[in-house]
Amino acid sequence: MGTILLIEDNERMAQVLARHMELEGHTVILALNGAVGLEEFHRAKVDLVLTDLKLPEKSGLEVLHAVKDENPMIPVVVMTAHGTIETAVQAVKDGAFDFLQKPVDPEHLLLTISKALETRQLVTENLIMKDELSQTRYAKLVGLSPLLVEAQEKAKKVAAGTTTVLLLGESGTGKELFARMIHDLSPRKHGPFVAINCAAIPKDLLESELFGHERGAFTGAIGRKIGKFELADEGTVFLDEIGDMDMGLQSKVLRVLEGDRFMRVGGMSKVKADVRVVAATNKDLQGAVAKQAFREDLYYRLNVFPVVIPPLRDRREDIPPLVEHFLAIYGRELKKDVQAVSPEALALMMRHPWTGNVRELQNCIERAVILCDGRAVQPEHLGLSTIAPVEEASPPVSGSLLEASSAAVRAVESRMIERILRETGGNKSKAAEILQVSYKTLLTKIKDYGLERD
Repeated sequence: MGTILLIEDNERMAQVLARHMELEGHTVILALNGAVGLEEFHRAKVDLVLTDLKLPEKSGLEVLHAVKDENPMIPVVVMTAHGTIETAVQAVKDGAFDFLQKPVDPEHLLLTISKALETRQLVTENLIMKDELSQTRYAKLVGLSPLLVEAQEKAKKVAAGTTTVLLLGESGTGKELFARMIHDLSPRKHGPFVAINCAAIPKDLLESELFGHERGAFTGAIGRKIGKFELADEGTVFLDEIGDMDMGLQSKVLRVLEGDRFMRVGGMSKVKADVRVVAATNKDLQGAVAKQAFREDLYYRLNVFPVVIPPLRDRREDIPPLVEHFLAIYGRELKKDVQAVSPEALALMMRHPWTGNVRELQNCIERAVILCDGRAVQPEHLGLSTIAPVEEASPPVSGSLLEASSAAVRAVESRMIERILRETGGNKSKAAEILQVSYKTLLTKIKDYGLERD
């Protein structure tokens, strides 16, 4: 269902057509001439325009061109009398979705509207899918540590509204996963989620990526480009690494946050887009504001609801479930029968500082699965130092943290042994072979973890 702008100078016919569309569940905005129709188009949020070709003040072709100039994603269906079929064909060449010959058959009208709205949705989804990062196919927040749960709870509470959210955390902590979770739990979940990494695109191209550009706006602009804000209409824009954005562009983003209109690069008219913004950074924005490297007004506009995502070194109890998660993914993807990690490998991972956070751990497991020729990952497959590096300026590891790490290792070992025993039907010799430990070691661990069966 959508909001349809109907421009028809025959009031009686307009009322009949509007009635049929409203019975189907559409919202109809009625205008009796072309000039009023364009005023309504600029005023309201419209999903489709249905216009007669012959209209007072402005023709249907003028309406078509004006709509397409402002937002080429909005479908336009034209209605025509028998004597203007050639004009209607020209309208289709100029960008109209279709034309209907008068008198308009209501069933044909509703079918055309349904196809037009469906086509618009598919085109939008395809444009968004082209920009999807390969890492997002494994999007999942894994872990039950108190710090992670606290961050998730905050994100869930803010998701229900339209408040701008600022995600704070080091690189690789999962800021995009949090942004997607906020989108998926929001009223906009059926709309698009569009992500853009502000640090990955040169500053002279970032404006075009965000807001789009018109043909001829700069060298190489051979056609019109739809920007991320326009693609995310009725959805969410995720501005990752916003702390790296150029100061000049920050002011334009601020204007979008304060309103809902912007101009494409090289454009003459304003475009409207209803978007929610979730931003993220690994930088100290307050410090950047103090150094005049980030706009203070934009900082306060973004920092309405901050959510801090903890680094992996502060939630080490989440390492074992993350290891299992990525092990299952890459074992399946690389078609390798790697089912476990050895206790020594897990202990090494529990001591590692993980300065690259979850992303570093993910890459580590992918590499380990590639290198592993058996069924259990060994320390040499990880590519990590066998002596855990000491983080600079870090306080000594407390006894409680060591105990937590040890407990986490024991927990994952217990789960892994139990799973392998279940899969081998209780065959301890085969289980020891899969786990790449001696039969005696396996028996000791089974007894230690209370896994004996009657």
